[in-house]
Amino acid sequence: MRFKGLDLNLLVVLDRLLTEKSVSKAAETLFLTQSATSGALSRLRNYFEDELLVRLGRSMVLTPRAIELQGAVRNALMQIEGTILTRPQFDPRTARRDISIIASDYMTIALLSDALKEIATQAPMLQFSIQPPSVNPRGMLERGEVDFLVMPDVYCSPEHPMQPLIREGYKAVIWDQNPDVGDTMDLKKLLELPHVAVRFANAGPTYEGWVIERYANEMSVEVEVGSFSSVPFLIVGTRRAALMHERLANIFARTLPLRLMPCPVDIPLIQEAVQWNLHNSNDNCLTWVREQLISASKKVDD
Repeated sequence: MRFKGLDLNLLVVLDRLLTEKSVSKAAETLFLTQSATSGALSRLRNYFEDELLVRLGRSMVLTPRAIELQGAVRNALMQIEGTILTRPQFDPRTARRDISIIASDYMTIALLSDALKEIATQAPMLQFSIQPPSVNPRGMLERGEVDFLVMPDVYCSPEHPMQPLIREGYKAVIWDQNPDVGDTMDLKKLLELPHVAVRFANAGPTYEGWVIERYANEMSVEVEVGSFSSVPFLIVGTRRAALMHERLANIFARTLPLRLMPCPVDIPLIQEAVQWNLHNSNDNCLTWVREQLISASKKVDD
């Protein structure tokens, strides 16, 4: 089908070429031969009167015109998918679909584990992929590579809708036999203890970063880890302390010899949210899943 001289089937190929920046990789994701994909690129170059992809050393890079087209093409395809191709009826009992979410291990444990358990009872054939925060989760959402972001609202995109989930405070956490801590934990004592802190190489700063920035000269970070769930295991049997999300700390304290104490630092509360691409707002399946996540967050707060 042609629209103003352009074969609309080529838009799908163009989207993959601009994303992968490689004819062979685009061909693989489209299940086309490399020669067919090269032919499509040739026709796209003729239509747009631009090379679109040019070789630089061993890789290919986008031309300025291709960079201009990249977001527009992706948005157009997502709008078609979200408004035209989406099935109007949705029955959770029979729906089959793969749904992808970007979420930290903290939110996976504190919210998604129970939410997906409940979803499985109502929609047993939905499958979920939970990915850790990437270097650019907003970009992945905008390109349609994931369906949801579940993360602090300050890291969400201002261009797409979101819904608050849970609001969270923090606890100071130590081994329940830590000999250095008495009945209370004040700021001076907290800063004297060696710390376990979470730091992500490819994502935004954590709440510990907020504390470390303010008390860098007084605070000793003995261990850095890349996940929230590993923190309590690095506390047990040591003199270390950590600041943890209150819900996550409570969960681990049920099974590990931990002592939870009021946080002596006035850290701003964190608001976790779910975000979806604007073009998916009319997708009945994703709307239903989103409502289940919101419902689960209300139970967590009860």
